[in-house]
Amino acid sequence: MHGGAMTVASPETSLSLLEKLREQNSADAWERLVAIYTSVLHAWFRAPELQAADRDDLCQRVLEVLLRRLPEFRHNGQAGSFRTWLRGIAANMLRELWRKRPGSASESMMEKIADPHSSLSRLWDRQHDQHVLHSLMEIVEPEFPQATWQAFRRIAIDGATAREVAAELGKTVNAVLIAKSRVLTRLRQEAGVLLD
Repeated sequence: MHGGAMTVASPETSLSLLEKLREQNSADAWERLVAIYTSVLHAWFRAPELQAADRDDLCQRVLEVLLRRLPEFRHNGQAGSFRTWLRGIAANMLRELWRKRPGSASESMMEKIADPHSSLSRLWDRQHDQHVLHSLMEIVEPEFPQATWQAFRRIAIDGATAREVAAELGKTVNAVLIAKSRVLTRLRQEAGVLLD
């Protein structure tokens, strides 16, 4: 994203994906969560000593824990609450794997995972936000006409001005801004607390 031009979600969003899972135990919501978070977890588990089979196993185990413990999750109003909570689950699963394989992970790696300010934790946060945003965009894109989606992408992702996009698309500046707003609103509805 260009210059941080896009803010997607707020904790106040009603009936977010997580709320649907907690309140309705929706199979559709669970499928969406799995689709969104599988790529995030695979990115997180790309440690040098993990093979694809280990990443797959860890992803599955984290998703199982997530399903079981999701009713316990409460957003605390702080940005990144869900991401931090999920990162804790992922880190615990990774520690458990490494404990079973003595010598496969260094103490410094475990310290980096535990430290929310470490370069590894910051990388995991960026990867989370990038993967979740990308997945959410894939989910909502088919709901919009191509011109609306193109206006949104050019402004929110590419950082073009509304005037530039209006000229490119042969639309008014107001129409371009409305298009961006509609897509952002829909992304916020879908994201809930997944992105803060």
